[in-house]
Amino acid sequence: MQMPPIVTERAFERLAEIGASGQGMGLRVAVEGGGCSGFQYDIKLDQAAADDLVLKGKGESVIVDLVSLPFLQNATIDFEEEIIGARFVINNPNASSSCGCGVSFSM
Repeated sequence: MQMPPIVTERAFERLAEIGASGQGMGLRVAVEGGGCSGFQYDIKLDQAAADDLVLKGKGESVIVDLVSLPFLQNATIDFEEEIIGARFVINNPNASSSCGCGVSFSM
């Protein structure tokens, strides 16, 4: 049984701050081939398709397509603010390694 990713309150709060739902959008988190480690995350505002998994919280949505879902099992989608900037991050226990940018990983 596949366990969907967990979305933190901080991530949903950030989506509310930028008004994603007011634009009819959610945060799409997808996994694609490429990057320096074999796979990379594609994170963007998008509208949900009929066959997407939609995770809801605080009136906001995080969208995961069914192809990406197995790569994101038990992962945590969070939002971090650091000195170098603010960004959505994926903490993925399925990744055997990742690159320094945190966008690319291998399994």
